[in-house]
Amino acid sequence: MIDVIFDNKLFGILLTVSLFYCGTWVRNYFRKSWINPLLISVLAIVVILQVAHIPYEQYMQGASVIHDFLGPVTVVLALPLYRQRKLLVKYRLSIISGIACGVMASLISVLLLGRVFGLSEMLERSLLPHSITTPIGIAVSNDIGGMEGITVVSIILTGLIGASVAGGLFKLLRIIHPVARGLALGTSAHAIGTSKAIEMGETEAAVSSLSIGVAAITTVIAVAIMQLVGW
Repeated sequence: MIDVIFDNKLFGILLTVSLFYCGTWVRNYFRKSWINPLLISVLAIVVILQVAHIPYEQYMQGASVIHDFLGPVTVVLALPLYRQRKLLVKYRLSIISGIACGVMASLISVLLLGRVFGLSEMLERSLLPHSITTPIGIAVSNDIGGMEGITVVSIILTGLIGASVAGGLFKLLRIIHPVARGLALGTSAHAIGTSKAIEMGETEAAVSSLSIGVAAITTVIAVAIMQLVGW
């Protein structure tokens, strides 16, 4: 009977959705910005799959349906972009320079920390695209000789950590401007950070969704230049 339940495609869908709502309830109950429903649901799913000895492929039979919604959801982000187009044009120089600085900080930090901790060249290359969206990050990692699995994990962890600590950091550093907050989330924590930006407001969501694409393109160009100069 249990095997029949696990084999059903609805199992992956119901498990994912129910655990996400449980994570949302936990965050609302404790009223802490660093409590991330996505992180809670991911950890809970990993534990359940391990304890119940459920193969990942079996879980993904249903969970892949939710994954397929990522494309349409990304397109929906064009709506706040359109609504805030005048604001984006007004702050275009700040947005472009902010994204450029964020991308360079991301790449340089990986290289410096890699040297400090003695990471292998392959591991450094795998971690370089950790702040950009997964499909482009995987492509960049493959092109420069990184390991795809490590890149995917680093991208997910970066997004989860960024979205979890963003609220606290903004308060600590007194960052209140919606453009600055959206810029920081989109550039450093890609789509997961943008989900946090959507909670903050439409301006944050618009700037963050714009930052995802621009940061990804900037990273690709920066990595290509690094290769040309002999990195």
